[in-house]
Amino acid sequence: MVDVEYKCEQTNFDTVLTYAKLDLWAKFQDFQVRIRDAIVKRQALDRIMIGFNGLKRAKTSNRSENPLLQDVNKGWLQKIREDAPDHVMGSTTTGGETTPGAVKVGKGGEYANLDAVVMDAVNELIDVVYQDDDDLVVICGRELLSDKYFPLVNKEQENSEKLAADMIISQKRMGGLQAVRAPFFPPNALLITRLDNLSIYWQEDTRRRSVIDNPKRDRIENFESVNEAYVVEDYRCAALVENIQIGDFSAAAAETGA
Repeated sequence: MVDVEYKCEQTNFDTVLTYAKLDLWAKFQDFQVRIRDAIVKRQALDRIMIGFNGLKRAKTSNRSENPLLQDVNKGWLQKIREDAPDHVMGSTTTGGETTPGAVKVGKGGEYANLDAVVMDAVNELIDVVYQDDDDLVVICGRELLSDKYFPLVNKEQENSEKLAADMIISQKRMGGLQAVRAPFFPPNALLITRLDNLSIYWQEDTRRRSVIDNPKRDRIENFESVNEAYVVEDYRCAALVENIQIGDFSAAAAETGA
């Protein structure tokens, strides 16, 4: 194993609750619980967004240029690219700069289907110690799951075939591993790891909070700050496959072979 340093960076989580929303909730006995849950849920979604899309830590983030919070902190995927490039397929990272490649899936491509991609990634990128770990999962986005299962449903089927297709889809597996659909995950990528291999560390005594009533904008503003770091516990148990292209590459393969 290789020791990798991490640094907890200040992260601001700002949440707005409009007067209209508060008035709507005011009659309920769990009024305070609803406010708490709304704030906690938004912060959790932001942390997931940073974990899967964060590329750097900017002194002042720009939400208009980085809608997926790419400049708030370095997330798990970027940590894998920089600290364990030999566990990445579909791109190369040198000196913090990532050059995209392509993993072609389909007729004439490098792989016939996504199951083959996952199996090869486990065999080639996951350390032998973890290759048979029952807790390995495939984290991916909605679009990649759709690419895998859409051909099963996009046709007329007998009842028996439809039942079989429904059963296959409900299991949501890729390459023999459980597929986990995650919000904000890059649409053309997948991550093979254990869920408990992805952590968020925070620095003690760095949490700050301020709640401001802003009548000029008819809302309550909740400002929170904490120093956090996104950590991959063991890079040996991680395989990132990105820049996946799904299609028919037979024509291009024929031209190359000519």
